[in-house]
Amino acid sequence: MKKRILSLVIVTAMVLGLAACGKKDGEDNSLKYIQDNKKFVLGLDDAFPPMGFRDDADNIVGFDVDLAKAVAEKLDVELVLQPIEWDAKEQELNTKSIDCIWNGFSVTEERLANMTLSKPYMENSLSFVVVNGSSIATKADLAGKALAVQSGSSAEKSLDLDENKEFKATLGSINGFSDYVTALMDLETGNSDAVLMDAVVANYMINDMGKDFVLLEDNLMAEDYAIGFRKGEEALKNAVEEALTELKEDGTMAEISEKWFGYDVTTFE
Repeated sequence: MKKRILSLVIVTAMVLGLAACGKKDGEDNSLKYIQDNKKFVLGLDDAFPPMGFRDDADNIVGFDVDLAKAVAEKLDVELVLQPIEWDAKEQELNTKSIDCIWNGFSVTEERLANMTLSKPYMENSLSFVVVNGSSIATKADLAGKALAVQSGSSAEKSLDLDENKEFKATLGSINGFSDYVTALMDLETGNSDAVLMDAVVANYMINDMGKDFVLLEDNLMAEDYAIGFRKGEEALKNAVEEALTELKEDGTMAEISEKWFGYDVTTFE
């Protein structure tokens, strides 16, 4: 009898313990977590101009960086910029090495399913960059050609979408690179015939680098940029969105945009 009572007590304690753990795990402490740490760790690709990249003094700068700094100030926490391998970004987020992914982060169905995303704040398109004077004038001209992409990017993943699989099948090869700077260098050498990348980034890099590249009018697809948080971390997301709303209303967001693009490209509402 004593053994039965003891067993019952142990089982009951285990059930209560699991319930307590479940309640704890179910709580959204994401905002409190960064407030307690006094830090907001932003994961980014530091070779992704003009969203986030290193200047001549090796400082990480960019549109997203300036916007995130303004948000961190609103949240009264220190912004920590953490460069990451882009194809390991979800792992960095889930292991709490970073608190968000904010660096030209495209909204996709997969990311909507696996993360908590903010409201979009900017529009973009996935476009093809070719050498000026190339015989490639349309997407169809890429049949049998070598296409460069950034590994782990939305551009790479977009090729596997149902609407793009037929196009992907026409390609001769797909060359993956760690960043777009390297991909564009490969285009310049002639090893790749085109680079599929964010139009926002492509236009900036072409002008900044002074390269004789052009974007095809025929792009692959349109997309939005948002901020990625761990799944279920609504409290932090809501706080960041509230800060962005204030920055939109007081004109700071437009000022930052004009600094990097010459006009207000933001779509945050």
